[in-house]
Amino acid sequence: MENIGIGVIGCGGMGRSLANGANAVEGIEVVCVSDLQEELAKTLAENLDADYTTDYHELLANDDIQAVLIASPPFLHAPMAVDAANAGKHVFSEKPMAPTLDDCDAMINAASENNVKLTIGLVCRYHATHSKVREIVHSGELGAPANMMVHRIGGPWGGGHRTPWRLERAKSGGSLMEINAHEIDFLRWTCGDVTSVYGAGGNYVQKDTDYPDVVLASLNFENGAVGLLHSSHASAVGGYGGRVDCEKGSIYFPQIWGGDATIQIKPFDGEGRSIRIGDIKVPQPVQQEIRVFVDAIRNDTTPPITGVDGRAAVEIALAAYQSVESGQPVSLPL
Repeated sequence: MENIGIGVIGCGGMGRSLANGANAVEGIEVVCVSDLQEELAKTLAENLDADYTTDYHELLANDDIQAVLIASPPFLHAPMAVDAANAGKHVFSEKPMAPTLDDCDAMINAASENNVKLTIGLVCRYHATHSKVREIVHSGELGAPANMMVHRIGGPWGGGHRTPWRLERAKSGGSLMEINAHEIDFLRWTCGDVTSVYGAGGNYVQKDTDYPDVVLASLNFENGAVGLLHSSHASAVGGYGGRVDCEKGSIYFPQIWGGDATIQIKPFDGEGRSIRIGDIKVPQPVQQEIRVFVDAIRNDTTPPITGVDGRAAVEIALAAYQSVESGQPVSLPL
């Protein structure tokens, strides 16, 4: 099996995670990494025995690279992805896909015009809880979903996460994209396309951002089900979990991971059961999202997560922001 040469653009925490994940997958060689901060690029390159540059255009000119992993701040995803596609490189872009639909469309169009693969790093699809919950819903054992609720809450940005670009919605996409792209995708991946969004929220604690730090977003799905996302940077007691109520029973996951967290499955009739999340065996998620991307390149197939999926998460987040601002429900498509 011939190695696929990979370039990594962005050598911060997420870029390092992607680079190390790629390096652990058989048949992948990280050829070069790039970051404007030379020390970040140099350190990662040394760890991976790869080359480095501070100009990603030099990386794109390298014929040994077939695909790039983009882990820059979200407002840079589109120009970098378009440049990569125009250079004939397949594109893996971290979430959120981009802060605007125009940028998402530019990425999709560039990939299509240059006949390269495009995927978005919605890695939670490969985590144990998310994939098992979706598997149970789609098995039909509890009937069609009626309601799905997910909360992901915590306090204000702190530590190394408190970077200037994260405080501006135009650069980060705000919490609904920078963090909750995962939860929005989880809701849509499980229950289907969204037809309208009603959002309520505001800025209560994290006053130095220009976007809400609390949003309750109610979703109406095409199949008639309803959903709720609780997004918050205003909680001193964090949490991440949810539930799905279906025609014949419910799935309850109060914690996504950690400790003895379980998924509880209870039909209206008959005995329920619990699955300990730690007992669900899945491949290491970051490695798996890169593995399936490279498999799509090798086999000339569509990646499991497409640009359309990434764009949909952005569109739902934008609708929620619009609804918070207007006080009115917002219909999709925008």
